[in-house]
Amino acid sequence: MRAKKFFILILFSVFSSLSYAQAGNSYSTEDFDVSLPSFCIENIPVLVTVSYSGPDSSNYINRSIPAIVNGKRSRLHFTNGTAKAEASFDRNEPFSMKIEGFAYVEEKTPMPLWLSIIPPLLVILIAFISREVISSLSIGILSGIGIMEYYTDGGSILSAFPRLIDTYLVDSLANEDHIAVIIFSTLIGGMVAVISKNGGMAAVVHKLSSRASTPRSGQLVTWLLGIAIFFDDYANTLVVGNTMRPLTDKLKISREKLSYIVDSTAAPVAAIAFITTWIGAELGYIQGALDTINSSGEVIAESAYGIFFGSLQYSYYPVLCLFFMFVIIWTGKDFGPMLKAEREAHQLSFDSEESDNLKDFEPAKGIPLRPFNAVFPILTIIIVTIIGLFVTGNASEHFNNSDLSLGLKFSETIGSADSYKALLWASLSGLAVALILSVSQRILSLNQAVESSVKGFKSMIDAVIILILAWALAGITDEMHTADYLAGVASGTVSFWLIPAITFVISALVAFSTGSSWGTMAIIYPLMLPLSWAISIDSGQDVETALLLFYNTTSCVLAGSVLGDHCSPISDTTILSSLATKCDHVQHVRTQLPYALAVGLVALFLTILSAFINMHGMIFTLVGAIILWFVVKVLGRKARA
Repeated sequence: MRAKKFFILILFSVFSSLSYAQAGNSYSTEDFDVSLPSFCIENIPVLVTVSYSGPDSSNYINRSIPAIVNGKRSRLHFTNGTAKAEASFDRNEPFSMKIEGFAYVEEKTPMPLWLSIIPPLLVILIAFISREVISSLSIGILSGIGIMEYYTDGGSILSAFPRLIDTYLVDSLANEDHIAVIIFSTLIGGMVAVISKNGGMAAVVHKLSSRASTPRSGQLVTWLLGIAIFFDDYANTLVVGNTMRPLTDKLKISREKLSYIVDSTAAPVAAIAFITTWIGAELGYIQGALDTINSSGEVIAESAYGIFFGSLQYSYYPVLCLFFMFVIIWTGKDFGPMLKAEREAHQLSFDSEESDNLKDFEPAKGIPLRPFNAVFPILTIIIVTIIGLFVTGNASEHFNNSDLSLGLKFSETIGSADSYKALLWASLSGLAVALILSVSQRILSLNQAVESSVKGFKSMIDAVIILILAWALAGITDEMHTADYLAGVASGTVSFWLIPAITFVISALVAFSTGSSWGTMAIIYPLMLPLSWAISIDSGQDVETALLLFYNTTSCVLAGSVLGDHCSPISDTTILSSLATKCDHVQHVRTQLPYALAVGLVALFLTILSAFINMHGMIFTLVGAIILWFVVKVLGRKARA
C-alpha cells in the first residue's frame, strides 16, 4: 500500500510538472489544503473541502477549475478561496486528487457499508432473546456509535456511551416534532386517566351493557365498547374487561371469549383510529423515515399524517380482525380451543393481585357515573383536531380550487396540515375539558383531578423512553446508510412488491418475541420504510406507484406488530386482558391464537396480492371479509344448541 501510494504520488508529480512547465506555473504542496471528513463509509459519496492560499490567491476567490478526484474528472467551484468536491472512498485504494499542478494522496480507511446492518440486526436478535425492547434498542445504538467511532480519525469506541447521551439522545429531544409527539402522548394519557377516575368511561360502559340480555347481545355490546373506547388500548382493555365480566358471567359467556373480544378490539382499534395514544408515536416514526428518505435527495411531498391516512386502505389485519370477531359473535360459531371453552363456559378465578395499572383506571368510589364526562373530552379532541388540520392545512385555499374533487380537497388539506400543532391543541383541550368537568361537578377535587392526570402522564413513560431510543436508532441507521446497504442487497434479488409482505412477517415475529407493538414499531419503521422507497425507485417504479407501496409497507409494520402482539404470551395487552377478565392466561393465549393466525394468514395473502396488482386496498379488504366469512362457515360450530 505504501509503495502504491508513493508510485501514485510520483506519477502525479511527473505529469503535473510536464503539464505546467510549459505554462510557467509552479505550485508547492502548501498552496492547496485538502481536508477529508473524519468519518466516511465505503462507496458512499461525501464532500471533501479544498482551499487555496498560494501565490495569486485572488484568482481563486471565485473560480471554477478542472480537477481529477480518485481518477475521475471533475470541476471545483471556488467561492472565497474554498471549494467542495464530492468523492467516495475505497478500502483498497488511497484517496487522490490532482488540481492543475498540485497532486494530493492520502490513505483513508472507510467503514465497510455492510457494518451498517449491525445495529438494527443486533436490536432484533437481542429482542428475540431477551424479550425486552429498551435494552435491545440501547445496545443496538451503542454498537452503531462504537463502529462509527472505530472508523473515525481520532475516535475511540470507549466514547460510545457518552455520545449516546450527549449526542444522539439529546438530538432526539432537540427535534421540535419529537417534543410535540411526547407532549401529545402524555397529555392524552393524562386525559384517559382523568375520565377514568371521574367515572365517565365506566358510565359509558354501564349504559351500553344494560342492553345485553343474551350471549350474542352480550358479546356484541362488549365488541361495540371495544370500538367505542378507541383512544387507548390499555384503557380499552382494563375498563371493558372489568366492567363487562360480571355481565358475561351471568350470560354464560366464557372468560376466554371475553378475553378474546377485549384483547382483539383494543390494539386494532387504537392502531387505525385517528386520535389515540398511538398516533403520536406512529407519526414520529413515519416522520423519521420521511426525513431519512428526503435527506438522500428523493422527496416525498406528503406529511406524516398524510402517509398515515394513505396507509389505512392497506390495514388488513386490524380491520379484518374486527370483522372476523363480529362474524364469530353474530353466527354464534367457534372453532378450535375456543369452541371447547364456550361449550364448557366455565368460571375461572384469577388469584393474582390487581396491578397498579388497573387501579389507575378505576373510578373514585361513591361518585356519580355520567357518560358525558367521558364523551365531551373525547369529542373535544376529535373536533379540535379536525379544526386544527383545516386551519394549518390552508383548507380555504384547497377548497376554493375548482380543479380538485372533494376527496382531493380533503387529501390536500390534511397532507399540507401541521398535524403536530393540531394534535397538541386537541390533546390539551381534551385534558382541560376533562379537568373542568371533574372539578366543576365536584366529582374530584382539583388536587385529585391533577393527581389523576399526573398518573396518566406517568403511564406513558415507557412509551416515551422507547420513542426517544427509536429516534436515536433512526439517527444511527441514517448516518451509517443502512437503507443504502439493504437496498443494494435487495436490489435484483427481492421484488419490490414483496417488501410489504416481508415487513408484515418480520414485524409479527419481533412483536411476538418482545410482546410489544410499540417496541416493534420503533425497531422496524426506521428500517423498512426507507428500504421500501429505495427498492421501488431503483426498480424503475414511478413516484405514484412507489408511494402506494410505501403506504402498504407503513400499514404492514403496524398490522404485523398487532398480530404478533395478539399471539404473544408476554404481550402487555394480552396479560392485561387476562387480568381484567380474570381469565387463565394460558387459556387466553391458546384460545385466541388460532383466530389471530387465521386473520393474519388472510391479511398476508391480501398484502402480497395488493402490492402485486397495485390496486386500492379497500377492494382487497372486501375480498378478505368474504374469505373469513367462509372460514367461519366451514370450520365453525355452534357452541350452544
